[in-house]
Amino acid sequence: MKKIHSVSFRVNVLILLLGIIIGGGLVTAAYVTNTRQVDEFYMTKTTQTSTTIAAHLDTDVVAKLLEIVKADDYQALREEAEAAEDDVRIEQYLEEKGALEDYRKLRDTLASYRDLQGAKYVYLLDVNEVSGIYLCDPNEPLTFTGTVVKSAPEFKGIPANSHIDATVSHTEEYGWLCSAYDPIVTESGDVIASVGVDIDMTDIVNARHAFLWTLLALAAAVVLAAMLFTVWMMTKTVTKPIHLLSKGADEFADPTVEYADKKVIDLPIRSKDEIGDLYQKTRSMQQNLIDYMASLTKVTAEKERIGTELSIATRIQASMLPQVFPAYPDRHEFDLFASMEPAKEVGGDFYDFFLVDDDHLCIVMADVSGKGVPAALFMMASKMIIANNAMAGKSPAQVLYDTNTTLLANGQDDMFVTVWIGILEISTGRLTASNGGHEYPVLMKDGRFEMYKDVHSFLVAGMPGVKYKEYELQLNPGDKLFVYTDGVPEAQDSERRMFGMDRTVEVLNENREENPEELLKSVRKAVDAFVGDAEPFDDLTMLCLEYKGKQG
Repeated sequence: MKKIHSVSFRVNVLILLLGIIIGGGLVTAAYVTNTRQVDEFYMTKTTQTSTTIAAHLDTDVVAKLLEIVKADDYQALREEAEAAEDDVRIEQYLEEKGALEDYRKLRDTLASYRDLQGAKYVYLLDVNEVSGIYLCDPNEPLTFTGTVVKSAPEFKGIPANSHIDATVSHTEEYGWLCSAYDPIVTESGDVIASVGVDIDMTDIVNARHAFLWTLLALAAAVVLAAMLFTVWMMTKTVTKPIHLLSKGADEFADPTVEYADKKVIDLPIRSKDEIGDLYQKTRSMQQNLIDYMASLTKVTAEKERIGTELSIATRIQASMLPQVFPAYPDRHEFDLFASMEPAKEVGGDFYDFFLVDDDHLCIVMADVSGKGVPAALFMMASKMIIANNAMAGKSPAQVLYDTNTTLLANGQDDMFVTVWIGILEISTGRLTASNGGHEYPVLMKDGRFEMYKDVHSFLVAGMPGVKYKEYELQLNPGDKLFVYTDGVPEAQDSERRMFGMDRTVEVLNENREENPEELLKSVRKAVDAFVGDAEPFDDLTMLCLEYKGKQG
């Protein structure tokens, strides 16, 4: 069996994930907010510093200095001085040009702004998209003045010496810097150079990283504490009660313990939440199950008793009907066969045949109203009364009349029976019959079965004083008589369609050459195939007589 994780494990994992997500979200929000605020402060400061310096510089001095450093002879001198690390040559050149004192004042001014604003670098340069030339940088030696460098990426696509908003960047050489640039504009509106300001943010960034780690540690501690508390609460209020319920359910479901000995669980669960509600409903369900099983045991025992009694009743009913075939092996003038299949354990249909004397055979086919034990009891009473009257030598009509009178006299006013009765004179083939509300017989003469619409009288035990009619049929050797109950034509399939008399007569004609036993089996087979899996609708009772005459 595949191992699964417990509810407590999954709940704890969920709590951990939620803690990580919430803690991570809070740390990220705090870090981003802090970073944005610090960056905005320094970018504002850097921009304000560059703007202030650009507005207070002497533009004439800057313009004069720019003209000097751009000269070819100065560039040649600067390269030689830089190689020799000789600032004196630059001072001499500037002095010759009458610009040394102005240069020193400009350098001191930039240095004072740098120190006052806490900047790392403050410098002047003439810059365009391709290259830039440094005019003055207090952080660099004099030989750096006039150095031509390749323009930085932030100058791409921007007009020469334009204003550039403060940006934070990182390089291997200078570390984290917040840089801003502002143009130096003459009184006539000409832009001649730019002021660059770089404020060192390395310490700020390091402090920011330290702040991040502090936040992470604090968040981890808070998440861990919250998780431990939540796990403790979940264990106490959810997982432990569920575990107790599961254990109690397993003990209650123990197959080795009889239901009569099972006890409703009693657990230390007193909460008023869903867990407590589930506990109370589980107790109620277990008590109902114990009561149900006790009731089911009684019902099962009663059903077994009734089943046993019905089985005995079935055997008794079967013993009341002729079951031995061939019925009269020493009589060759006729052959007959009969069968009865009840829809329930016992049924209300019955057939009977017996010799009144050596030359007269009585045949009975009957159907009692209703099903089950009451119909079976009424059937047995009807069968015995009919047989007693027939054995007294009475005609079929008289037998039905006397049976009707006897059944009604015994208070059988809620049940009735349809009866077809015929008495065959064996020596001549003359059949005298009477029909008390029963189905029409089917007669085979001249090798073909056809339904014989005989004279019907009222059913038996339905109304007192009924006069029953009778009629005669002449059977010739080879003729056959088929009598039945309504369970044959009214057998239904799953779509509630009936087997019908037309189909019954058709099956009889298809098997007309068979003896009575095989003929009934063919009819039963056809009915079963038609009905299929549908429940039996009614008792199925049939009888077939073949008259053979003296030569038989």
